[in-house]
Amino acid sequence: MIPVDDLIELVRAYNPKTDESLIRAAYEFGRSAHEGQTRHSGEPYFSHPVEVAKILTGQRLDDATIITALLHDTIEDTGASFVEVEKRFGREIAELVDGVTKLTNLQLSSTETKQAENFRKLFIAMSRDLRVILVKLADRLHNMRTIKAMRPDKQAQKARETMDIYAPLAGRMGMQWMREELEDLAFKVLNPEGRNSIMRRFVTLQKETGDVVERITGDMKSELKKAGIRAKVLGRAKKPYSIWRKMQEKELSFSRLSDIYGFRVLVDSEEDCYAALGVIHRRWRAVPGRFKDYISQPKSNGYRSIHTTVSGRNGRRVEVQIRTWQMHDVAESGVAAHWSYRDGVPAENPFAVDPAKWVAGLTERFDSEEDHEDFLEAVKLEMYADQVFCFTPKGEVVKLPRGATPIDFAYAIHTRIGDACVGAKVDNMRVPLWTRIKNGQSVEIITAEGQTPQATWLDIAVTGKAKTAIRRKLREVDRERFIKLGRELARAAFDHVGKRATDKALETAARNLRLDDRNTLLARLGSAEITARDVVQSVYPDLVPDKSEEISTERAVIGLGADRMMSRAPCCQPLPGERIVGITYRGRGVVVHAIDCDVLSGYEDQPARWLDLHWQPGRHPAVYAVTLEMTIGNDAGVLGRVCTLIGEQKANISDLRFVDRKPDFFRLLIDVELSDAEHLHRVTSVLEADSDVAAVSRHRDPQHAGQRIAQS
Repeated sequence: MIPVDDLIELVRAYNPKTDESLIRAAYEFGRSAHEGQTRHSGEPYFSHPVEVAKILTGQRLDDATIITALLHDTIEDTGASFVEVEKRFGREIAELVDGVTKLTNLQLSSTETKQAENFRKLFIAMSRDLRVILVKLADRLHNMRTIKAMRPDKQAQKARETMDIYAPLAGRMGMQWMREELEDLAFKVLNPEGRNSIMRRFVTLQKETGDVVERITGDMKSELKKAGIRAKVLGRAKKPYSIWRKMQEKELSFSRLSDIYGFRVLVDSEEDCYAALGVIHRRWRAVPGRFKDYISQPKSNGYRSIHTTVSGRNGRRVEVQIRTWQMHDVAESGVAAHWSYRDGVPAENPFAVDPAKWVAGLTERFDSEEDHEDFLEAVKLEMYADQVFCFTPKGEVVKLPRGATPIDFAYAIHTRIGDACVGAKVDNMRVPLWTRIKNGQSVEIITAEGQTPQATWLDIAVTGKAKTAIRRKLREVDRERFIKLGRELARAAFDHVGKRATDKALETAARNLRLDDRNTLLARLGSAEITARDVVQSVYPDLVPDKSEEISTERAVIGLGADRMMSRAPCCQPLPGERIVGITYRGRGVVVHAIDCDVLSGYEDQPARWLDLHWQPGRHPAVYAVTLEMTIGNDAGVLGRVCTLIGEQKANISDLRFVDRKPDFFRLLIDVELSDAEHLHRVTSVLEADSDVAAVSRHRDPQHAGQRIAQS
């Protein structure tokens, strides 16, 4: 653990005007608060906050952030309170410490719903003060550096959380060095063999080729000096995880992987950047398609640099980044550069971004996501995204993630344009909507009035903003379709008991079922979230047949042991009145098949698993779902009449989905709740008699044979 004087000296090196007494007071307060506490390694616990503070001094951060690092575990792990911290160190520091405490308590690797909720809290904390995240990232970095002291299961959990959340977040903030180290530390835990294999291959490569980095660095320095460009050249082999990921993505072996070395050229001015690029391209052969100019088109986190890949000695590819010293400061610190100090004053770096604007730009597209999974997907898409820059026909720049399509471009311009998109032109050529946009391309969106998004767009779009807008519009379209279908189902169900499905009756049903209005009721009915029987019963309870004399589903089958759980096979959907057999599964589950089910042939060599079963004689309720496959005419009113015919036979439609739509016919699957085989016969007979029903049959799907019942 470094002494307080050494820590103050690290801060004073970039901020001579630091409040030495306040840092010293925070150091003593933290040490006293953590007195007697130890880490898993046996070291004094306070050594951890001190190391976190030391990491942040490397970013040249302000006193408030350094002090927050020293105190970041006091409110959570000691007797110290928010009020006490505020009284001693001020409101700003107390709120920062409290913010870090709340982040520490977030379980970001929990279930998806909880994770999404906690991600919201994470981004709220970022929007209030980004320094909270900077302390948390440094906290995670030190914990990963010392992770060996933890239990193996805890190591794996923390490493996975680091790989999935904290490393991408550090990269998104522009702190690439931290992202790389976090990834590599997590990689060491999650795949030690993979990492060791990379390290062994590096050793072998160095024996074969010597110190490639030193030779290429020397060559670059020499060429730049000849051209009169003052520059510092830094070279290194890439981190093991970075190499491993590239091997997986490109499906290449280590020997075939080219750009495993990276070089950085630091110069005094923007003009020198382009001059240095010219020198390097004249001396070494540039690799086509591997040039990116982030100086003319910076990333949203302020990152500026020229990237190029060239063929170096022996034809081996190397990546070169060229930037000024100021650009380098932002590249190392990312968004944190806003709080960097130099010579006692905040560094005046023209490339540092406003953290508030950066967070607002990152989070604005998440606000409208209601669904937890959608929100989580949107967040992760944004955190992992690397950017491409394209142009509108008027020359305006649009920033999109790598892999973005014209659909993403359309929604980036405006949601209305995205919804109405019917096609696109890239560089004046008509292209499919799934085309991946490349850097520098000009994109024009073709729209049409009345167009709505297609469900397939969700597989094409890559940005959270586009996916959110598409889902919202699809929900609106689906709602209208479900309301229409629900109205037909309600009409048939009310006709069935001699009543009419008037607006007043539907409003009453909605109120009795605690729904907002009749359209919500009809949408729920059309999407099979509630049944037509429930709707009618909520208004006319006396007209709905009593079910008390019906045989309950729990005792529907004879031949099951008392401890056996039964489920109907989804492949054949057997009904009372049909011969059945049971197949036992591990535990207590029994799946009931019709005796003529094709799937049973797969169990002929396992007679011990067969059970001879029979349906209980008597009146069964109409609760056994059977899927009917139908082909009907594409004319007005046909679907409604089909629903009415099914309803007249006292059968409830639980789901309906179109399989094929043609100009003259629809093919659809309808899930109908029936009581027995005779009930099925009555329903199919009345449907076959209708002139607009071309075909109706029982749908059987052997693909469902692999399904298993839930084990209790």
